[in-house]
Amino acid sequence: MKLDIEAVLTYGFGSATQVIAAIEAARSPDQTILSESLEISPQANLIRDEDMATGERRFRTALSGQVEIRYRATVDNGLRTKLPADAFQHDWSQLPREVLPYVLPSRFCPSDEFMRFAQREFRNVPLGGARVLAVLDWLYEHVDYVHGVSNALTTAERTFIDRAGVCRDFSHLGITLTRALNIPARAVSAYALDLDPPDFHAVFEVYLGNRWCLVDPTRLAPVEGMVRIGSGRDAADIAFLTSEFNCQCLNQVITVRRAQDDTQDGPARQAA
Repeated sequence: MKLDIEAVLTYGFGSATQVIAAIEAARSPDQTILSESLEISPQANLIRDEDMATGERRFRTALSGQVEIRYRATVDNGLRTKLPADAFQHDWSQLPREVLPYVLPSRFCPSDEFMRFAQREFRNVPLGGARVLAVLDWLYEHVDYVHGVSNALTTAERTFIDRAGVCRDFSHLGITLTRALNIPARAVSAYALDLDPPDFHAVFEVYLGNRWCLVDPTRLAPVEGMVRIGSGRDAADIAFLTSEFNCQCLNQVITVRRAQDDTQDGPARQAA
């Protein structure tokens, strides 16, 4: 599917402030950037960083005063499929070395504290994709999507207690339960078609059947309409803007539309 993306971010900085931004679509095998532009007003000198293994991109710079960052892109996100129930779960000894960090607890995802609950709750579900789908069903049935319940410091443990949160919280709890079931899982930031209201979206991926599979624990947007930005252990690794001092978000507008020349018909699928 071809998607047109635009992100317009307006921030106020009280003084010269160093920032790291991750708003550009990843150059990864599951999506192709057909065109893109990045504009910063007033102009700033950028240091560009790209992870050659994942294709994820960030830029570093120093900003002051009122600044507008505008990113536009047309991306072909390939042929994505939903996670199959029979997706194979690997033993840890079979995993690629770079996947191993995603079976471990992290700052917002204390999976070691959920092992007893997860093993008891999902012990009768077959290994692999079926267990991940069962986790997604559990989240849908037991956690409410509610703004204002959580903040930037909320962990999966707090969400488990409150049983409410936003996409970030759903993903953290989903990652935590999945890791507690010995399945690698990582947080993903994405642009998402049909997300209402439009925003950066937090979802996650699981490593099954020799590949990363994208899932949306909120069920607010179709997986086939997502464009990956970044991935990491949890939200600390995928923030779209990180600054050394406090700054003020004055305006944020995210737009994701199906490209006019997109002629794909039928259900979207992702090549392995």
